[in-house]
Amino acid sequence: MSDRARRIGFMQGRLSPQIDGKIQAFPWPYWRDEFPLARDLGFARLEWTLDHDDLAANPLMTAEGQAEIIALSTAHGVSVSSITGDCFMQAPFWKAAGAARTALVEEMARVIRAGAAVGASIVVVPLVDNGSVATPAEEAALAEGLAQLTPLLRELGVRIAFECDYPPARLAQFIAGFPADAFGINFDIGNSASLGWAPAEEIPLLAPRLINVHVKDRVLGGTTVALGEGDADLPAVFRLLDEVGYDGFLILQTARAADGDHLGAARTYRDLVLSLAVGS
Repeated sequence: MSDRARRIGFMQGRLSPQIDGKIQAFPWPYWRDEFPLARDLGFARLEWTLDHDDLAANPLMTAEGQAEIIALSTAHGVSVSSITGDCFMQAPFWKAAGAARTALVEEMARVIRAGAAVGASIVVVPLVDNGSVATPAEEAALAEGLAQLTPLLRELGVRIAFECDYPPARLAQFIAGFPADAFGINFDIGNSASLGWAPAEEIPLLAPRLINVHVKDRVLGGTTVALGEGDADLPAVFRLLDEVGYDGFLILQTARAADGDHLGAARTYRDLVLSLAVGS
């Protein structure tokens, strides 16, 4: 497998049937199956998905589950390199107060420790949708809570990657307030296309802090569509990522297959990214 191919991963669940019609959810009945399927499709990594519902029971969050994840990863050569914390978007501590906020910050610490236990070096924190930072007070609460977690991140060698709906210049200003050894940016290609951000402006501006990329396509102002069928200028995005020297993960967070052939869709999307990603 080439170095380029090793950078490409998939969002957990994309190789399984949809759960309750959702585009993204932890695939409770199928999560073990995705390791051999990923190996057969030529994926070297996956991004784990955490929902807030039943979070404590998620295999990532238990010692027994972590041991099984490590065994499956070793057996099939598929690393759990990163985690998408949809749980943080579903229950954002920066929108809570008092004891509730404290408990949610402690919950994030447990997720960071759990990820490190299986080798995940990046935890994506979505500041979008229900997790969107809407006021200066929420931004201050976010910064305060994460300041408490920064020593833990440094101790474990884990970084938080913000996925944020701020405009590019505002996002650059925002991330400058966090230490680069513990915090960076998750660039979501589809979200940026939906919001109308120009890749030629956004990618060079944010390049010094890019540590993870979600590969998907969306229409302007609309929803996720098949890769190459939306308003994301994929050739320009991948050319710019190469020009700024981005050499991190490329995680397929792509549309689900309309015909139910999720494995075929994943293979098609992977081949498309390989054809566009000119970096090594």
